[in-house]
Amino acid sequence: VLSQAMAAVGAYRCIECSREAAELYRDYQRGVLRISICKSCQKPVDKYIEYDPVIILINAILCKAQVYRHILFNTKINIHGKLYVFCLLCEAYLRWLQLQDSSQNTDPDDLIRYAKEWDFYRMFGIASLEQASFLVGIFIILWWMRPEMLKTKSDFILLLKALLLSSYGKLLLIPAVIWEHDYTPLCLAFIKVFVLISNSQAIRVTLNLNRMLPWLAIFFGLVLENGVVCLFQKMGWDV
Repeated sequence: VLSQAMAAVGAYRCIECSREAAELYRDYQRGVLRISICKSCQKPVDKYIEYDPVIILINAILCKAQVYRHILFNTKINIHGKLYVFCLLCEAYLRWLQLQDSSQNTDPDDLIRYAKEWDFYRMFGIASLEQASFLVGIFIILWWMRPEMLKTKSDFILLLKALLLSSYGKLLLIPAVIWEHDYTPLCLAFIKVFVLISNSQAIRVTLNLNRMLPWLAIFFGLVLENGVVCLFQKMGWDV
């Protein structure tokens, strides 16, 4: 995949200093490859091109900035949309399951089963609106505080892709529910915190910011998300 765009100048980023790089490695034929050295920091542009995917995943879980740059700038990953939809399905299933647990109606009538099915669709819609408001809140703060960082459509798309990919921690919601335990609420809280930390790191790496502004953007996103939750609750909806 990487070799398809080797000629594109500035298509890559150094994972250490985030400066643009013309290539990740040079192919000397007969299986001889040499990783390019960054002209700015004098370190390998991207050491992760030699790493096993499992090692890359472990480093991503540890929220290392270098591996985030590798994934966002130096690979051609286009699963962010599907991944985020699946994450929303996981969250909707969790809410739907909690809603069914709170219901005392065990009537197997077809109408009841139909209503329960639509409850899942409703939970998916609510989860989607909440997440959309969270993302909108982040974009509003970043555009207001640093408009020069989001000048073009490609800047918005790259940041959106980073936020969607960095929400992969929500996939842990399903195992947390399947292996139900007394500590499940605590596990769900840890998953939420992990996703927020991952989102913060994605913003920081994508826009090359310090740690304060990404957390401010996430805080505003949470405020907007909770505002939507309160609106749903006032409408009498179970969320």
